[in-house]
Amino acid sequence: MRVCVVGAGVSGLPSIKACLEEGIEVVCYEKTADLGGLWNYRPGQKNIGGTVMATTVVNTSKEMMAYSDFPPPEEWPNFM
Repeated sequence: MRVCVVGAGVSGLPSIKACLEEGIEVVCYEKTADLGGLWNYRPGQKNIGGTVMATTVVNTSKEMMAYSDFPPPEEWPNFM
C-alpha cells in the first residue's frame, strides 16, 4: 500500500510517522521548503500560505500540545 500525505504540518507529520511505523510507503507533498505548516513562522514571505503571527501565544499547556513520543523540555514554561 502507498499513502500520500498533503502537508507536513501538525497533522501531516504524525500521519507520516504512523505510516512508516506500519511499514506503509508514504510520500508527503509540502508547499514550502520547511516543516511545521501554519506553526512555522515565516516573516516577510508572501504567497506561500498561512503562517503563525510573531505575537502568537498558546493558551493550551505544553503537555496538551506535545506529541506523545516527543515531550517538551521540562524547563519550558507550561504556557508559551
